[in-house]
Amino acid sequence: MFQTLKEAQDWIENAHRFGEKLDLHRMHLACRKLGNPQTKFKSIHVAGTNGKGSTANYIKNILFDAKYKCGIYTSPYVVKFNERIGIDQYFISDADIVTYANRLQDLWDEIYAESGEQTTFFEILTLMAFLYFADSEVDYAVIEVGLGGTLDATNVIMPEVACITNISYDHMKQLGNTLESIALNKLGIVKPGIPLISTIEDKSLFPLFYEVTAKHGSHLKIVDLTQISDVKIGETTTFAYRQELYALQLPGLHQVKNACLAIEVIRSLRVSNSLRITEENIKNGLKITTWPGRFEIFNSQIILDGAHNIGGIESLKQTLGAMYSGKKIKCLFCMMKDKEHEKIIAELDNIVDEFHFTEIDYPRRANAIDLYNESHHPNKHVHTDFKAIFKALERLLKVDEVLLVTGSLYFISEVRKLMVNEERQE
Repeated sequence: MFQTLKEAQDWIENAHRFGEKLDLHRMHLACRKLGNPQTKFKSIHVAGTNGKGSTANYIKNILFDAKYKCGIYTSPYVVKFNERIGIDQYFISDADIVTYANRLQDLWDEIYAESGEQTTFFEILTLMAFLYFADSEVDYAVIEVGLGGTLDATNVIMPEVACITNISYDHMKQLGNTLESIALNKLGIVKPGIPLISTIEDKSLFPLFYEVTAKHGSHLKIVDLTQISDVKIGETTTFAYRQELYALQLPGLHQVKNACLAIEVIRSLRVSNSLRITEENIKNGLKITTWPGRFEIFNSQIILDGAHNIGGIESLKQTLGAMYSGKKIKCLFCMMKDKEHEKIIAELDNIVDEFHFTEIDYPRRANAIDLYNESHHPNKHVHTDFKAIFKALERLLKVDEVLLVTGSLYFISEVRKLMVNEERQE
């Protein structure tokens, strides 16, 4: 029996990352044994390469503002483990994590004894979210896909509506090396008769989206991004969409697109489920949304952004250009070794003025010296102690300079602890 959050968290995080069999057999079996908690609440399914967490939070906060009790399941966490699962404005409590972990450990043992298969890390977390939302009797739960779509542990739900933010290169080992194979995997969340809404912009993928949704009898809406106008990007971003004005605390054109996707998801739900949601609820929900580590700005000069793939770096470059044109950009960078670090470093080589490579104590991280050697920047440096170099860069930052910390959500989570009096619970 687990007594503390640390014990429960250690057990969950030491579970296998991926199962031996690439199917949803374990999830269906586990859900049946638990009484199918995923059927006890209405859900919205969110997939895509980037922007899933922001979009999910926008949707959740709009529903919250309209007085619906709304759960949210996202990953990974930046501040503390609990933030993966929440209801309304609160994360799941330490005590609840311990309670559900004990229940799921018994289930883990039972499934292993019967089948010889080990329930994985993400399956355990997903089952915990399902149980928590069912027991809490939420009206809706916004469920973010962990990886891909087709075989993701979350893909046992029957949502009211599904959405896909975008398609870019990431997790190619699992999803394939072409945009088409990645898209097809994410389109695995499409269910018979359930509408799909997306902000994909690559027109070469449109036929695939229409083909898959038509096969399932699902209505497809691709958001018309030409309806966005009057975008002003800053620490508060404002824009018009279909001639309505909105404001966001999350900076960047990519966040405007994520917000428009959330708006269309809510409008679809408003019609299909006769929800009492006003335009004022939509505006308030968007405006109150914050999301740690996603172009998060401290003291107007330090930016933490968890961009870790090409799509994320493109959005980061765009937002930097819009907000900090003319400023000198110093970059502190750490990345996971299983990501496309060479391509991302090449992109950053062209936009940063000073490049600092470092590393954290994490098994998947790339070595700082290897990242340093991949860069062709004329002003590059390597440091093994990320805390010391961050503090030095922060201390020496001049008025016309900004410090960008990027490359990995795991990395910025560690840096964020140096800046904010919020210790991530271990």
